[in-house]
Amino acid sequence: MHFHDYDPGDFYDEWFVRKGEPRPHVAALVERINQLPPGELRQRQQAAQAVLMQMGVTFQVYNDPAARERIWPFDVIPRVITAQEWAYLERGVKQRVAALNLFLQDVYHDQKIIKDRVIPADVIYSSQGYLPACQGLSPPGGIWCHITGSDLVRDRQGHWWVLEDNLRVPSGISYVLENRRVMKNTFPKVFRMLNIRPTDDYPGHLLEMLLSLAPGYLDDPCVVVLTPGVYNSAYFEHSFLAQQMGVELVEGRDLVVVDGYVQMRTTRGLQRVDVIYRRIDDVFLDPQVFRADSLLGIPGLMEVYRQGRVALANAPGTGVADDKVVYAYVPDMIRYYLGEEPLLPNVPTYLCWQEADRDYVLKHLDQLVVKSANESGGYGMLMGHTATPEERAAFAEKIQRFPRNYIAQPVIPLSRVPTIVNDHFEGRHVDLRPYVLHGQEIYVHPGGLTRVALKKGSLVVNSSQGGGSKDTWVLAESAPC
Repeated sequence: MHFHDYDPGDFYDEWFVRKGEPRPHVAALVERINQLPPGELRQRQQAAQAVLMQMGVTFQVYNDPAARERIWPFDVIPRVITAQEWAYLERGVKQRVAALNLFLQDVYHDQKIIKDRVIPADVIYSSQGYLPACQGLSPPGGIWCHITGSDLVRDRQGHWWVLEDNLRVPSGISYVLENRRVMKNTFPKVFRMLNIRPTDDYPGHLLEMLLSLAPGYLDDPCVVVLTPGVYNSAYFEHSFLAQQMGVELVEGRDLVVVDGYVQMRTTRGLQRVDVIYRRIDDVFLDPQVFRADSLLGIPGLMEVYRQGRVALANAPGTGVADDKVVYAYVPDMIRYYLGEEPLLPNVPTYLCWQEADRDYVLKHLDQLVVKSANESGGYGMLMGHTATPEERAAFAEKIQRFPRNYIAQPVIPLSRVPTIVNDHFEGRHVDLRPYVLHGQEIYVHPGGLTRVALKKGSLVVNSSQGGGSKDTWVLAESAPC
């Protein structure tokens, strides 16, 4: 298997400028792969999948009861990002997270951005993620979004765009770490040859950030990861991160509020918990404040949180900044709070609650991607150019019935990376989710999750919709290739 016949087509290809002409930073890698004996690369691909199966690296699909839990799909041809390009992305993502955090602090306190008419009040108050119960809350250090994963894409010209922000419980970092572990075993010589930035220190950075949220007077704060349980699609990740950080993985039934503190039930009695990395949605956190029927949360948790006796990451209420309608205003947030122009632009977005935008969307459904404001994982989405007339009509009805819940964006011809298909390479579309930790400083983990649409021609990269992943290599400044 070699690249001689690989055709990048009419897209921005992450590896090739044009057919037969690799980009300079992957030229050495292309040459090495072309020199592999026949069948070698295919065998390494199969070996990598076998390792993932042995390690139990899985994900779950909610809408397929016949095959809920699946082995993580993985392709051994990596995405490679130069040091200069990563530096640009890093600056852009940091700027965005800083503005989002200032927005959350403002919207749950003075609401200056609403009073100054930068964002309409109705957009905020009608958001499912806006929680009046969080009004006046003061998270440690005034930081709300401790872990963020913004999805980035590249267009036909190679320009980067922000597709959406994930601030509630962004998933996927465990697959980044496992992908790298598999790749280092699959191509050990390549890792010695190239100067690739490591990724395996993420659990250490995550734990350090979580510990920074605990009150300063504690000598040995107790951190836990709170999971909804084994039936959650990201349960593998919850257990993986807890194990990697060396902290307890707990469910709501393992925690109880006693004497004004959150306590963990252990075989030695109750133990106070100081920081909770919660992987459950806001409204399930405390049945006394949010959903009364929640069996996942801890009764009384929010009062302890309000008293500053336990820290939560991310802070409750961050979902308002996760709303895809609010996303459209992030460039305005950057200008408003930071006085800067956005380094990374948003994908142009039509807001269906605005009459002119809605009319345009309804007339051009066959050219647009329509998204529900509060869904993720590729659910609640219409790819207009591939949808049937019946599907477009059904979405038109939804938009007209509840316009606030929908946005639309033009179809971005996502960049592609060569991907193994049987015994040859084909270009497959990708996106990128970098992970950002916000403690005392903002840290962007090098690389992030590259999701790849394994179906030919598909632009949907979500694993629950048939997508897979690739390792993301960020080259250090002194990379020899």
